[in-house]
Amino acid sequence: MKKLWLRWIALALFVIVLAATFVRLGEWQLHRLDWRKETNAQVVANSAKAIQPYQAVFDQTPVTDDEQWQRVTATGTFDGDNQFLAMFRNRSDDSGSEVITPLKTDRGEYLLVDRGFIKRDRGTQENIAIPAAPTGTVTVTGYVRRSENGKASNITVVDNRMRLVNSSEIAKVLPYPVLDGYLGATEVSGQSAELLPMVTPELGEGPHLSYAIQWFCFTAIAVAGMVVLIRGDMRDRKKMKQQAAKQLEGDVDGSRT
Repeated sequence: MKKLWLRWIALALFVIVLAATFVRLGEWQLHRLDWRKETNAQVVANSAKAIQPYQAVFDQTPVTDDEQWQRVTATGTFDGDNQFLAMFRNRSDDSGSEVITPLKTDRGEYLLVDRGFIKRDRGTQENIAIPAAPTGTVTVTGYVRRSENGKASNITVVDNRMRLVNSSEIAKVLPYPVLDGYLGATEVSGQSAELLPMVTPELGEGPHLSYAIQWFCFTAIAVAGMVVLIRGDMRDRKKMKQQAAKQLEGDVDGSRT
């Protein structure tokens, strides 16, 4: 019996740790679901606001998550000699790159503009030619985007190419300072039709709820499995005791005869 108790205690400890891990993972998925809902609500609310001048959001302070997806407009001239390619971007089921061009605004400030998305075939090298920027005075309307952050290898600009759009890193290779964040263009006067305009992110809630339910189900399965194993041990022990009693009874009857 002592061995069984040790076995059950070890099993219970294992299941407790396993169940606690599964519950935490389920809660994490629920937190991600809540974050996704909040983000979606913010995108809807900000994108529904009236279009503002760019300086209402792009000032000398970093652009925050709460300021993203507001619509702004800016007028100025593109610096066509300093263009960048944000590589390995995705738009729905399409892969491609985004063209980043500094805009010297009519206020004399430089604002990075994501002029649009270029589709490419999956698996091909990033050898896309950057379309020339419109010349002369242009008006750009689009969404406010904050600087993207990540590993140094993803934000560092090499040969005017990078994976993530980080205004501070891009400014390092430019001869002038730029405002924090960037503008994802939806309309650019004189823009090439080759470039697809910026769109808001998909507003689905993702698989987080189903994943959470799965983790909680795994928790229930682990606990139920422990109960089944312990009951099985108890049932086997009861059978062994019954068989031992019968054997003893048979031995006693045999000795009497």
